[in-house]
Amino acid sequence: MKGMDPRGLALTVGGVGLLRPASGTWGSLVPVGIATLAAGADVGAMPMLAGLGAALVLSSLACVIWGDWAERRWGRSDAGEIVADEVAGQVIALAAVPWADPGVPWWWIAAAFVLFRVFDIAKPPPIDGLQNLPKGWGVLADDLAAGAAAGALLLAGRAFLA
Repeated sequence: MKGMDPRGLALTVGGVGLLRPASGTWGSLVPVGIATLAAGADVGAMPMLAGLGAALVLSSLACVIWGDWAERRWGRSDAGEIVADEVAGQVIALAAVPWADPGVPWWWIAAAFVLFRVFDIAKPPPIDGLQNLPKGWGVLADDLAAGAAAGALLLAGRAFLA
């Protein structure tokens, strides 16, 4: 994005957060798409989890470090343009996919995406209250919790199906 501040590039995940409608869904699709491509290339569980971990750390740091800047830039807290938080939450849900299984079925990835989006949009308690945390933590924490809830359901599903 020509002329965009590097902080804006990071928080919008290269401009994905500027897509409309449903910028959060577009942002969540970034790690889903990359994970799907990596699964198709059969990169293995450890590289997949390492990549997800790196995405979690980088996107989380962007939210926390530049949360104040983003609020001033877009004039509101947790602006729709910020999708680094969706990336962070989505990768937590994706970490629960059985990457060690050969030929991970596509529906595990799809389930991680759908469950994360449901928790992120619905924000059931106590997820909703996390938005009140100060600075970039309020932007990030609800998405991390939504990702954890989605991941927990996926793990429960894996245990049930085993």
